[in-house]
This record gives sequence, structure tokens and C-alpha cells, in this order.
Amino acid sequence: MDTHDVPSISGHTPLKDGVVLTIEPGLYLPPKAHLGRYAGIGVRIEDDVLVTSDGFEVLSGDLPIEAEEVEALVCELRSCN
Repeated sequence: MDTHDVPSISGHTPLKDGVVLTIEPGLYLPPKAHLGRYAGIGVRIEDDVLVTSDGFEVLSGDLPIEAEEVEALVCELRSCN
């Protein structure tokens, strides 16, 4: 896991209305990994989240996040068979 925090927001600063955060878990496989066709790929799914007065709102909405949905989208864009 890696974080890219800005100095104005730290673990000790409460988040305020209007702040937008990006939450981006990712998986990166080394090119020399013994994983066949999966070697050297990277997948990162980003959610943009708006802090609101009563919680939060996920701005990335209906974007695919399940593995099957992401794979189908990639294949659609790359004309996979």
C-alpha cells in the first residue's frame, strides 16, 4: 500500500465538506513474474469520494469495479476474443 498525502491533510486533520479524495487500490505484477499472460499488467481502480456534511458521496458512480466487469470493459476496448 502506498499513500500520496498532501501536507494540508494529515491523519490529525478532520476532513471538511467539499474535500475530494481519490481512493485507488492497485495491483501491479512484475514483467518477469511467472504468471503467463498476466505478467507485467497493472490494474488500478479509482474512486473519487466527496466529503459531505452528513458523510460522503462516491463520485465515480456506476463505473465497473468487479473483476468480471473490468475484464469485459478491457476486452471491449481491445477487441478481445
